[in-house]
Amino acid sequence: MSVKRTTINYSLFLGLLLTLFALHSCQENDRRLPILGPREVQAGDTLYHTIPDFAFVDQDSSLVTPETFKGDIYVADFFFTSCPTICPKMKSQMLRVYDKYKGNEHVKFLSHSIDPAHDTVAVLKDYADRLGVDSDKWHFITGDREAIFDIAQNSYMTSALEDENEPGGLVHSGAFLLIDSQRRVRGHYDGTKPEEVDQLMQDIDLLLEEEKKTSDEG
Repeated sequence: MSVKRTTINYSLFLGLLLTLFALHSCQENDRRLPILGPREVQAGDTLYHTIPDFAFVDQDSSLVTPETFKGDIYVADFFFTSCPTICPKMKSQMLRVYDKYKGNEHVKFLSHSIDPAHDTVAVLKDYADRLGVDSDKWHFITGDREAIFDIAQNSYMTSALEDENEPGGLVHSGAFLLIDSQRRVRGHYDGTKPEEVDQLMQDIDLLLEEEKKTSDEG
């Protein structure tokens, strides 16, 4: 009797375990990245925070606007080429992401220089060439500094500003921002930490699946 009861209990336990595993797998497959930033509801519709229109010039003297990323997702950050602190570490980590997705036409990269006085088109071109990256894939942009400071703080929800007490006279966060094809911020990661960049790459895969599913349903 006890053996039979043990067998039944084990079967129930195994069945419950398999059910929980299946539910967990479904939840993982259906998991969506959050949409970051403020939002408001108008006439029953939720309006999410999005990156506004912008226009900057990249290392090829090409104009970069939201149209440059139409239908694609991209990873954005803020830096300056003479940065003596976190930028080298950030770029080595971003190169990891670039190398993984350089063959995927739907993933792009956008690095905003916060030192346009020094980071001219020629300087950015040399910088990109030394990294060995494709300029159609990874845009290093320059423009009006106040406009770049503004888009960093008010659109990408990160920091970039002048600070004479900091090395180089400028300060910015080490954030990598994941942006979807609708210009919404879907992730915020510390670009100086390999484990957070690992998470970024996992989330890029998740976002690509989401975008494909949305496209197929549309």
